[in-house]
Amino acid sequence: MIRLTNLSLPLDHTPADLEAVVLRRLAIPVERLLDISVFRRGHDARKRGNIQLVYTLDCTVENEEEVLRRHAQDQHIRLTPNMQWMLPSVSASAKNIRPVVIGAGPCGLMAALVLAQAGLKPIIVERGRAVRDRTVDTFALWRKSLFNAESNVQFGEGGAGTFSDGKLYSGVSDPRHLGRKVLQEFVKAGAPDEILYLSKPHIGTFRLVTVVQSLRAQIEALGGEYRFETRVDGIETEGDGEARRIKALNLSTGETLAAEAVILAVGHSARDTFMMLHALDVPMHAKPFSIGVRIEHPQSVIDSARFGSQAGHPLLGAADYKLVHHASSGRGVYSFCMCPGGQVVAATSEVGHVVTNGMSQYSRAERNANSGMVVEVKPGIDFAAEPLAGISFQRKWEKAAFEAGGGNYKAPAQRVGDFLAGCASSDLGAVVPSYKPGVTPTDLSLCLPSFVVEGIREALPLFERKIRGYTMEDAVMTGVETRTSSPLRIDRDQTGQSPRLRGLFPAGEGAGYAGGILSAGIDGIRVAEWLIKSL
Repeated sequence: MIRLTNLSLPLDHTPADLEAVVLRRLAIPVERLLDISVFRRGHDARKRGNIQLVYTLDCTVENEEEVLRRHAQDQHIRLTPNMQWMLPSVSASAKNIRPVVIGAGPCGLMAALVLAQAGLKPIIVERGRAVRDRTVDTFALWRKSLFNAESNVQFGEGGAGTFSDGKLYSGVSDPRHLGRKVLQEFVKAGAPDEILYLSKPHIGTFRLVTVVQSLRAQIEALGGEYRFETRVDGIETEGDGEARRIKALNLSTGETLAAEAVILAVGHSARDTFMMLHALDVPMHAKPFSIGVRIEHPQSVIDSARFGSQAGHPLLGAADYKLVHHASSGRGVYSFCMCPGGQVVAATSEVGHVVTNGMSQYSRAERNANSGMVVEVKPGIDFAAEPLAGISFQRKWEKAAFEAGGGNYKAPAQRVGDFLAGCASSDLGAVVPSYKPGVTPTDLSLCLPSFVVEGIREALPLFERKIRGYTMEDAVMTGVETRTSSPLRIDRDQTGQSPRLRGLFPAGEGAGYAGGILSAGIDGIRVAEWLIKSL
């Protein structure tokens, strides 16, 4: 097949228009064009009112070699690459080993699936509950202020990404097309086919729940075993120095689980696990992350600013945005995890803390748009350059947010107009905050570092130039957003293992190697391959 890239057509084009563009680009008669399939479809909204759909297509043509030869100088006409992922082979003797995967988020799920598909029978240890039960616990916090420290937005089957916008795109380098493997497995598990070709696919929380359940069923059918509501509290080792190896896991149930090959996919909020690993002298180091707030606008304001007169077109859906400002302090200020037509959710994993995140359903049909608005935080500058210091920094501001919100899991909130004016909000306006169990109007400077407040105040007027209405008086900011990424990275060598604890494979977002559902899934596949090779 031949791959054509960067083909632009109007929003309301017909299939005949698409075929005509292909024929012109390839300079062939219609009888030589045998088939067209869409590999990717996005849109270019830089010209409001004249938005174009942008395609990458795979075409089957007669005399393919001749067409490629004539267009050898055109970088947008190339042979379709082979994107098929190959399952690693496992020796018969290695199949007696049962690898353990700690964590059933996107990284752990994909790692366990690959191990199971390769003929191994992984044991998945998950501290939280199965995804349906976990949903009940999560809604108990949102609706009744009842918090479960082991089953919430951060902990449980599906990981933190389950209660998010369900974005399935990433900026990570993926030369082996592992992301395609992730998307294909999601489609097999019930996700819509469109995630294979949309440039910014998402599936939303409720559909993710179904996908997670289906992936579990596949893993179990291949011999995998799940241990829900089971936390890893300790690791037993054998040997010394570079020869030290993992031997067993001490579980919260009281069981000691023999384990010689373990994938650690715990997510970015497993703070007690990080402390346990640090005490075991597992190498790790502090890394930068970001903190800030969630900002909400009417979705109609964002749609109008981004799409102009074409807002509401069914192929465009709810508009998103991505904003970045390099502040005078030298720090980056940027939008994070933007959720069109979604809601701000309570995402704490510890008693007496308030943490926010964003979530959308597949329809993205809620009234408000929300996004993180965050500022870079750096080890050695904002907190000690010590592996666990970032956790202490996060906790400080999460506790402050809990107190500013009233001490009952309500979140502190402030109107954008008041925030820019430097005065506390006593009430809210036309934009109704979506955060449950509710918000308390206050001054967000009570629960954010001063450099974060200053950075956001500097950035907001500049973002107004890009999105008209961004600094509207009644837009709502809700605090605090602290879990943008892991505050540390757990070292791994070229074999994927901890250099001081052989058999331990740090993986995913919690270990500092991913950021989002797709990149975590990619890392899960990569680490599963390393584990198989080690056997």
